[in-house]
Amino acid sequence: MKSFFESQLWPLKNRLYRFAMLWLKDRDKAQDAVQETMTKGFLQQQYLSSIENPTGWMVKTLKNEALQQIREAGKWGTMDEVGDRAMEVDSEVDFSQKTKMVFRFIEKLPERQKEIFFLREVEGLTHREMAAYLDLNEGQVKVELHRARKKLKSFLENYGK
Repeated sequence: MKSFFESQLWPLKNRLYRFAMLWLKDRDKAQDAVQETMTKGFLQQQYLSSIENPTGWMVKTLKNEALQQIREAGKWGTMDEVGDRAMEVDSEVDFSQKTKMVFRFIEKLPERQKEIFFLREVEGLTHREMAAYLDLNEGQVKVELHRARKKLKSFLENYGK
């Protein structure tokens, strides 16, 4: 029989890694943040098995770990600097100019809107799941998702002009 960690927490590692990449923009740092989060989850598995939303706890722990890494590195910069770092991709991946622009526009979104957009469009979560992950109500999630989509649409329309 699998432990709580093996059945509930370990399967989250890939999703947590994608979150870490969204926040940290660096593979090694993302892997370190996920490893720290998984370690904390392993140590707290008895507590996590008794709460309603252990996945939300893991995501929040990962976010705190990512913020700690950012603080330690002193990388609180402007969105332009963050956007430039975010566009660094492996040389074997060749994105078209339009795709690069879409990623730049996504990076210009406010942090909460970027997270919600990512959760919905990349992870495919429902409004209820996003609300649980982010400790928001469903109405707030819907409003932020609408605002993110509206801003992206505006960016794309203005880019074409």
